[in-house]
Amino acid sequence: MVKRIKLRTLLLGGFITLLFVVLLIRMFTLQIVQGSTWHDKGVKSWAKASNIAAERGTISDRNGDPLAINAPAYTVVISPKVIHANGTEEMVVQGLHQILGKDVEELRKLVNAKDSKTGEYAKSKEVRNEGWKIDEAKKAQVDKLNDQLKEQFKNKKKIQETGLDTIKESKRYYPQGFLAAHVLGYTDRDGNGVAGFEAKFDKELAGTPGKLNYETDASGYKLPNGKEVYQPAVNGMNYKLTIDDTIQYYIESAMKEAYDKYQPISMTVIAADPKTMEILGMANLPNFDPNTYWNTAEQQDFFNYAVKATYEPGSTFKIVTLAGSIQEKLFDPNAKYMSGEILVKGTRQKLHDIKRAGWGPITFLEGVKRSSNVAFVKLGSEMLGKERLLKYIKDFGFGEKTGIELPGEISKEINLPGPVEVATASYGHGVSVTPIQQLVAISAVANGGKLLTPHIIKEKTDPNNGQTQDTTPVIKRQVISPETAKEASGYLEQVVADQVIGTGRNAYIDGYRVAGKTGTAVKYGPDGKPDSSKSVVSFIGFAPVNDPKISVIVIMDQPNDPTVGGGSVAAPVFKKIVEQSLQYMGVPKTLTKDDKDKAKENDGKNSAIQAKNRPPAPDLINKTVKDAEKQLLKSGIAFDTIGKGATVTKQFPAKGTPMSPGQRIYLLTETDKTMEVPDLNGESLRDALDVLTLMKLSVNVSGEGYVSSQKVTNQDGKRIVQLTLKPANEPDNEGDSSGTGKDSEGDGNTNAPGGSGASSTSASNQNSNNKSAGKTNGKNNDQ
Repeated sequence: MVKRIKLRTLLLGGFITLLFVVLLIRMFTLQIVQGSTWHDKGVKSWAKASNIAAERGTISDRNGDPLAINAPAYTVVISPKVIHANGTEEMVVQGLHQILGKDVEELRKLVNAKDSKTGEYAKSKEVRNEGWKIDEAKKAQVDKLNDQLKEQFKNKKKIQETGLDTIKESKRYYPQGFLAAHVLGYTDRDGNGVAGFEAKFDKELAGTPGKLNYETDASGYKLPNGKEVYQPAVNGMNYKLTIDDTIQYYIESAMKEAYDKYQPISMTVIAADPKTMEILGMANLPNFDPNTYWNTAEQQDFFNYAVKATYEPGSTFKIVTLAGSIQEKLFDPNAKYMSGEILVKGTRQKLHDIKRAGWGPITFLEGVKRSSNVAFVKLGSEMLGKERLLKYIKDFGFGEKTGIELPGEISKEINLPGPVEVATASYGHGVSVTPIQQLVAISAVANGGKLLTPHIIKEKTDPNNGQTQDTTPVIKRQVISPETAKEASGYLEQVVADQVIGTGRNAYIDGYRVAGKTGTAVKYGPDGKPDSSKSVVSFIGFAPVNDPKISVIVIMDQPNDPTVGGGSVAAPVFKKIVEQSLQYMGVPKTLTKDDKDKAKENDGKNSAIQAKNRPPAPDLINKTVKDAEKQLLKSGIAFDTIGKGATVTKQFPAKGTPMSPGQRIYLLTETDKTMEVPDLNGESLRDALDVLTLMKLSVNVSGEGYVSSQKVTNQDGKRIVQLTLKPANEPDNEGDSSGTGKDSEGDGNTNAPGGSGASSTSASNQNSNNKSAGKTNGKNNDQ
């Protein structure tokens, strides 16, 4: 018995010892051999990581008005499990269908969705895409539906959830809708830049997300003394563009009017400051709304023709030949040649003017005014020759990209293999250019011969440190001398100013000196032959000639009337844009001959002499209203205080501006847009626009002269001021006069300048909603 007990004890002790040894080996294996592996698994279980989203940078116009910002958005989520528990499937389906417009059957699938692992109804599902990143208005409707669901079960305590909710997020918002859409582009629903500026600078705008790593307990709660690593988000760069949203509005309004009338395949307009090549406006039609880009059916609506499309320029290209021949001292405006047709030297090829019979022997200056192809063949082919013509074409920037900060810019190489190609290139046939290249070239003539790099970024600011970087003009080269540029500008001015034979006469603006050139290029048909029913018409120019502030190109591809040309279709669009823009920019008009004669009759009171004796406007910014008013009263200057603030935040006229006798100073004391609109009766349009621009109000203008009446209306929450203008001493009855002329390039009937009527302008932001389909293709032939 004792022996048996000893044996059992020995066996039990051995078993325990073996168990202890195994345990030690296991512990050694886990802690030493596999220690690092299990440690890593442990870290993963108690260490949590959270991403910190970076704020996408904003985009604004040159005045700081927002063009692309980040706005609150909400994603609709449902819980099929809760909805089925409540028995509200049909109510949720029908309610979301009415709010979001999502298909009923697709909603039913979501409501009945099950978890693939458990086979039970899913706990949570997002309603995509219609319920993804909805705005505040739709969220309010979802909240109302939620309240209705709760109302169904208000007496049932067990019902605590409805199975319907929204998650707050952020989305890209374009507050001005269609305005400058091709410049801005858009972001997809995930916030990635897809087109335009948004795509070109997607990385800079997006910034870098941050991270937060921390430790938790077994229940997932953050440990108060746990290890924590914080990496802050780097927010994206904020960009201020060179675009002026008011000028952009003028451009899009003028374009839409012409587009609706002529129904072309496409239309493009670019405006720039020729001295800096800052792009003031850029637009294409058809257009799209970046807020709802998915509703745009035609892909070409997204296409930015201004930088991505080439076309045959036709006669607008003659500015290169003209400038080159002047620079080489070959152009004699008074020398004569025989118009009508010309035989290209060394070939049997004859080239013709638009009027094949010609105008007989005429001077080269008249040839420029009439846009004679024969005149430019003589200048480019016979006088300049292939080498020099090709040199000026390339010096003016054709055949190379301009370098503008927009995606997809293209350029086609220009070669002139034979004498016929040299001759036709002299008047813009057989060469392919982009609209932005053309604008850069005309701007070189306007600014004294300097070829500048166009740019659309005025400045960028790093919101993380507040540092701002400005964009400075970049001069590529001096193409022609300032003297040549001035002479060429003078001849191009006569193309517009000559109201009898000038092809650009419909771009004439009373009070402003305008230089420009028309273009009409016939397109080729499928058979490879010119099709006179299809053409590209254009106008390019700048103003004022004596001190250029704006250069503009207008291109219309295939208007529905085959008889029209650049002078009858594109020039009036140019005129409307430039006239409104110069007034908005505060560029004073020069005296016409009639004005000067009247001034002499009025005891020799010439406005130029008066200007020298005008006192400058005092500096009143940041002064208290009381001190500013006291100073003005002491100086005998009339004033009007706008707003109820205690300090002057803005003033008009600006400090140092020469003031006319009796001119009033306006003191703005608030930034609230509900400020009372001052009485502007008797003010000039320029002064009225300046005041209303400071107040960020939209303006409609009718008539000409001085403000005779004003009316403030409210449309969609925006105040709009209607100004009625009348010339000084004009009776109450209004008249209208117009003339007709003929565009020698397009053979179309046009309205000559000089008439009066209604016009429309703006002192703030408005949208032009344009939607149509079309695209540009085919080869053009000069007409």
